[in-house]
Amino acid sequence: MTKAKFWVSGGVVGFSIEGHSTENAQDDEGRIVCSAVSSAAYMAANTITDIIGDGAAADVRDGYMRFEVENPSDSTKAVLEGLKLHLIELSKQYGKRLIITEV
Repeated sequence: MTKAKFWVSGGVVGFSIEGHSTENAQDDEGRIVCSAVSSAAYMAANTITDIIGDGAAADVRDGYMRFEVENPSDSTKAVLEGLKLHLIELSKQYGKRLIITEV
């Protein structure tokens, strides 16, 4: 199961995603969910750092990604809100594979 946690302080300021959505090597649906989550997270992170230009602390390992922006601009908050919404919608379809929390 994949768990995504969003930090909210006057808007979303960061997230962590950990785990895998696959149950075994032949689990095509799980691989699709993992790929969708991973792709969306990388797009959000790259948009924030390389397009918007806000600095962020990131930690990426197998099955884990943490991304936090110290002084997020309104544009960055919008991108992070968009990521959260995207993952919430995915979790509605694949609730047993993806859990979203907010702190």
